[in-house]
Amino acid sequence: MNFRPRPSSPEPEINLIPFIDVLLVVLIFLMLTTTWSRLTEIQLNLPVADANASNQRPSQIVLTITSQGRFAINKSPVGGSSVGDLVAVLTPLAHKDAMLVISADASATHQSVINAMEAARRSGLSKITFAAQSAEVPGS
Repeated sequence: MNFRPRPSSPEPEINLIPFIDVLLVVLIFLMLTTTWSRLTEIQLNLPVADANASNQRPSQIVLTITSQGRFAINKSPVGGSSVGDLVAVLTPLAHKDAMLVISADASATHQSVINAMEAARRSGLSKITFAAQSAEVPGS
């Protein structure tokens, strides 16, 4: 019988550095791609200020667009329906603080609204808003 000890082979080592590197890359990837939706669920009680409502309203120019694509500015019909016709009427009304309110019929064409916005741009009106009616909740 051979009772001599065998030459001991070196014990295998587990190198943890590549494992840690891979975990850090995965962690960074998850941090960059995660949507932090809990931040939007924070309940806040905002402070209340007792301020007087401003009586000054910017001058408004109301541009109405019918379902047939006809225009009216401040309830006065515009002669044509082209961008040039709108620019001719809007330019004298446009000033620094004027706000254009586009009130388009729900079935008005998209092109009519785009023409109105282009005419406002050419007239120098930079403040544009759209009028809409509130949706009524059934049963209220």
